[in-house]
Amino acid sequence: MRLMGMDVGSRTVGISVSDQLGWTAQGVEIVPINEDEEIFGIERVKELVKEYDVVGFVLGLPKNMNNTEGPRVEAARNYGKLLEETFGLPIDFQDERLTTVEAERMLIEKADTSRSKRKKVIDKLAASLILENYLNGHGKLIDRLK
Repeated sequence: MRLMGMDVGSRTVGISVSDQLGWTAQGVEIVPINEDEEIFGIERVKELVKEYDVVGFVLGLPKNMNNTEGPRVEAARNYGKLLEETFGLPIDFQDERLTTVEAERMLIEKADTSRSKRKKVIDKLAASLILENYLNGHGKLIDRLK
């Protein structure tokens, strides 16, 4: 039973998947999208759902630091609705405040990568952090699927 973690932006979606036991998360890839043109990368997500035998989605919820919800939260929720309509699989959300900042810090400190290299992997790493935080918090979605 694998969950797919997603860091949804306006131009890319970072994708991660859990191991079969739901203990760890691994970054998979970054799927290009374009919200303005209503291109959401669903065909590629379909391929990944099938490849990894995904049973549910965890999307990052980019709340403001004061816990209010802005336009990016609405965009994440809309993407979640699209996934639910497309796949009929359960969706849950994970507060993602500071995950991209944490991902960038990790890449700078641990990997010592250039800015251009960080840009190519940061969304995938952020998706892994979102899913890992969810799994560590004993996410409700896993409980519902057991």
